[in-house]
Amino acid sequence: MPSILPLCTLTPPSASRLWSSHPHPTLPLIATASSDKTVRLYSLASLDLESTITGGHKRSIRSCAWKPSSGVKSGESVLATGSFDASCGVWRRWEQGTGIGKLAKGLEKGKGTEWEGLGAEGEPEEDERDFTRGLAGGAEEEDEDEDEWRFAVILDGHDSEIKSLAFSPTAPLLATCSRDKSVWIWEELEDDNFETVAVLQEHDGDVKCVAWSPVEELLVSGSYDNAIRVWREDVDDWACCGLLEGHSGTVWWVEFEGADRFGKVGAGASDSLSAEQQILLEQRKAAGPRIISCSDDLTIRIWRRVPKEIKEQPTGQGKMPSIWKNRDFEEEWVQECVLPKAHERAVYAVSWSRKTGRVVSTGSDGKVVVYEERWKGGRNGEGDSAMADASAVSGRVEGRKDEATGSSTEWMVVAEVENAHDVFEVNHVVWAPRADKGKIGEDEEVIVTTGDDGEVKVWLLNDD
Repeated sequence: MPSILPLCTLTPPSASRLWSSHPHPTLPLIATASSDKTVRLYSLASLDLESTITGGHKRSIRSCAWKPSSGVKSGESVLATGSFDASCGVWRRWEQGTGIGKLAKGLEKGKGTEWEGLGAEGEPEEDERDFTRGLAGGAEEEDEDEDEWRFAVILDGHDSEIKSLAFSPTAPLLATCSRDKSVWIWEELEDDNFETVAVLQEHDGDVKCVAWSPVEELLVSGSYDNAIRVWREDVDDWACCGLLEGHSGTVWWVEFEGADRFGKVGAGASDSLSAEQQILLEQRKAAGPRIISCSDDLTIRIWRRVPKEIKEQPTGQGKMPSIWKNRDFEEEWVQECVLPKAHERAVYAVSWSRKTGRVVSTGSDGKVVVYEERWKGGRNGEGDSAMADASAVSGRVEGRKDEATGSSTEWMVVAEVENAHDVFEVNHVVWAPRADKGKIGEDEEVIVTTGDDGEVKVWLLNDD
């Protein structure tokens, strides 16, 4: 039966509450948003603090997000930060020739996972400087090191705290959301310029989270009003194309299924699946990535889009194509299932593994729970017998689903751990690629939790 085992606590911990941690898209780094107005960057290779970004905000940094193209190949890493001071900051660092760039090259060549460019005692050099060049009250550095973080631009517009932000993986767009009930979409132009392309104000409460689809320009947001809204561009303006209702409490987190995962169940192999199972996978491919959400109502829900029938519009005599409105703009999303109930208090965050399709959740009760989707009837995605003892964790399997989906899969709790951060609330959880010297395989992952105790903890999911 799988179990969640502690690997380590990233050092040193913070003396202040930490909100969330976000793995770098290509390098063994993780950025942690802190209530002390900083972002702490930890190495997932050395498991120590690599640097600290400070000086850009006047209040707590609530969230941060990496630009998907960040890394050695693009030449720089780009990080956006959202703060309780209602502003969004964009930070940049050159990666070619830096210590982290050398580390990435070493990892690619199988040279191990030790950092290059360490301090005299072999420890990572902790670097805490003001890189704002005088912006937002920061002191200007006379000799800016090109290998260090540069405060590129500050984006103002929200009237209250920014709660979440996300870069689009398919377009030069950045989304931010706020306590002011709005979602802003910014387009990145040249020379560190961003243009506001949309201000979306249909939520009736704080907007807690935003996330982009991995395969198209589609944005989803969750709110204090218990609703999830899906947004896309219609002709020349952004608007809500879908409303997902079902939660009876604040929606704390939303996330799309990974681009390489939709259309798969479990390990993803389809050699010995039945015709019914093959049909389900084809339907999922047609629908695109699903959405997962968690809430104050203690539930975790999965939503899927209903594919539209493609109808050829005649344009012969008496039939003219409409140039006024896209009739197919609105989308239908349905609740596919509610994951087994495992939390006793609000669920703050979920993360959907891009490697395995497993889901991990955490929240106010301090629990960390891992779920797995399996074929009903004791078969997983590889056609083998599912582990019969997996449900012994709590005896919980999927109890409810939207009957319209006719799903032939079920979600099960496969592992959980209580009091992950002792008596403190756990604010965030995320899957991340493993990069420390104990790494065994290329696809190995760790679970990273972030808590009110100022600690970032790393966990292993042991499948033995």
